[in-house]
Order: sequence, then structure tokens, then C-alpha cells
Amino acid sequence: MCNRGIPKTFFFLLIAAVGFLATGCGRDLKDPDKEEKHIGPFRQTENVLTLYSDSAKVLIKLQAPVQEDYENGDMVFPKGINVEFYEQGGAVTSTLRANYGKQERNKDIYLVRGNVVVHNLVKQEKLETEELYWNKNKAQIYTDKFVKITTPEEILMGHGLQANQDFSNYKIRKVTGVFSLQE
Repeated sequence: MCNRGIPKTFFFLLIAAVGFLATGCGRDLKDPDKEEKHIGPFRQTENVLTLYSDSAKVLIKLQAPVQEDYENGDMVFPKGINVEFYEQGGAVTSTLRANYGKQERNKDIYLVRGNVVVHNLVKQEKLETEELYWNKNKAQIYTDKFVKITTPEEILMGHGLQANQDFSNYKIRKVTGVFSLQE
């Protein structure tokens, strides 16, 4: 046998390498439907600023320290959310703040929880509750939870509320107390 320039050790190393690679790929294929699926966010963004506009005029400004995006399109704001609502002229009319927020993308509804405060800056009225829904498409906010509304003249308390998103018009479903602030 003629062995011109290719040493036997090369063939030995080649066979050993092929054997090593063949044994390294010996994992069984697994059914992807039986694999444990990741349920957490696929993306996390810090210092989020989102602007909603119409005809190049800002209508809503949303800020959050952290936004988590999920595969189903939902977004979670685990460290809180701040929203400003603008009038057509560009002035802020009201604000919404909460310790936690979640947007259901399919419905375009936001759920906010924990120290929820809505201020109507024009009327100087403040809503406080622990949970509130904001329907961006219908421009409404609502809750079935306890609410406290402070106006320049009185404090209103009750359970359940429906209002427009800038909190300029509202209806308390079940009033439980009214206290006058004027003497």
C-alpha cells in the first residue's frame, strides 16, 4: 500500500474525531408539545415612554420604569405606571398613577392596581382606589372597588365608579359617604 505523505496518525485522529462527534449528538429528540414552555416575558424594557397621538397631536403619554412584553401581546408594568391625558390644545388635563399595570392587547384594556390615583387638574378633583380599568378605545375608566373622590368642596366615598378617562365626568355606583369640606 502506498502511503504518500498522509501519516497513519492523521487517519487515526480523523476516525477518533468522527466517533467523538457521533457520540456527542446522541441526544433523543423531544416532542416540542411536551417541552416546558417559557411563561415569562420575552422582552423587558426600562424607562419606557409611549405617546399616543391623533393627527400629530399627543393625546396620551404613558411612562413606566419597566415594561415586560409577552408573546400573547400583553404588556406588564410591574414597577408602576404614570399616564398623562392631554386636551387637543396640548395641555395636560388629568393624570393616572398606579403601582402596577397590565395591558391586555386583544382588548386594549389596562388594569392598574395599588395606590391608584387619578387627578383631574382642571377641576382639581382626585380619585383614589386600589384597582381601576382603563379602556383606551372607549376613553373610559371604571372599577367595582372602593373609591374616594376629593373635590374642592367635599369628599365622596363609594363602591364602583364609571368615568371618562380624563375624569371630568363620573358616576359612583354605590355612594357610602359624603363629607363637606366647607365650613
